[in-house]
Amino acid sequence: MKPTVHDIAVHAGVSLATVDRVLNNRPGVRHETRAKVDAAVAALGFVRDMAAANLAKGRVYPLTFILPSNDNSFMRGLAAAVGDAIARAAVERLAIRIIEVPAFDPQALVAALREAGREKPAGIALVAVDAPEVRAVVDELVEAGIPVVTLVSDLPGSKRQHYAGIDNIAAGRTAASLMGRFLGREPGSVAVLAGSLVVRDHRERFEGFRAVMAAEFGHLHLLPVLEGRDDPATAERVLREALAAHADIAGIYSLGAGNRGLVRLLKEVRRDRRPAVIAHELTGTTRAALTDGLIDAVLNQDAGHEVRSAIRVLKASADGQSVVEAQERIRLDIFLRDNLP
Repeated sequence: MKPTVHDIAVHAGVSLATVDRVLNNRPGVRHETRAKVDAAVAALGFVRDMAAANLAKGRVYPLTFILPSNDNSFMRGLAAAVGDAIARAAVERLAIRIIEVPAFDPQALVAALREAGREKPAGIALVAVDAPEVRAVVDELVEAGIPVVTLVSDLPGSKRQHYAGIDNIAAGRTAASLMGRFLGREPGSVAVLAGSLVVRDHRERFEGFRAVMAAEFGHLHLLPVLEGRDDPATAERVLREALAAHADIAGIYSLGAGNRGLVRLLKEVRRDRRPAVIAHELTGTTRAALTDGLIDAVLNQDAGHEVRSAIRVLKASADGQSVVEAQERIRLDIFLRDNLP
């Protein structure tokens, strides 16, 4: 049976009121008495129920989410997941604020982090841009006692507490394995469409994709990465130019967003000339394209799971508690036309 505050009081030879003052770090307890209670807690293996304690104290966790503001279906879904958390905020004792910044802009992200930090929230979650100035501000915030979690795109080498997102290198490797099997042994070129390689998730997906393509599918030639800035019009334009310049393009790996532009272009390509296409994130656009045979596979991450994970980790960090790593692992799903949910 788990030890209780009554057991601590008996073990330390003090009153329940004294135990309560020590556990809640309130004044009015002598150093010697506090030491007795601390020793009883350690001896009995008492683990405090922080959720119950915080509920009793009426504690609210102010959290800030910093999200990119570009026209990106997945990021809109991520923002919607934060909106769902805001709708549950009163029940979960949260006060959530969203700050939007231009995508792929490290200076704007730095300014938003500094703005958020001035309000001293219980934690900050951000879609990171992998830049030294962003890393420096994240480290400053953590050193100032503000927990930080990265979402979707990580910031390795920083002092952030946790990354809520898929293993992007594994995602890229998975895409390459699928692409190689879709295309068979005929030689050809493969176009890769990224949003921007300045973000870690896009760069890691490309690194994983390139490694497997080189090791297992050497007969397929990778073209230089196209950057569509996660903008449908830009993605359509750069892909159209690539298809015009390279008649042997047999596959397209869209590792970022901007898939509305990709799909518009694919609709113009004759069915017998259409390349194999692998994209990321199951949105309305990619779901319809899978159903219509325009896209062959979609790799997906659960935005809602990522937001819930970030909130759990930030609350635990604010309370000085550990998290269950297995619970926070974000799964990579592979969808074909035949297994759409």
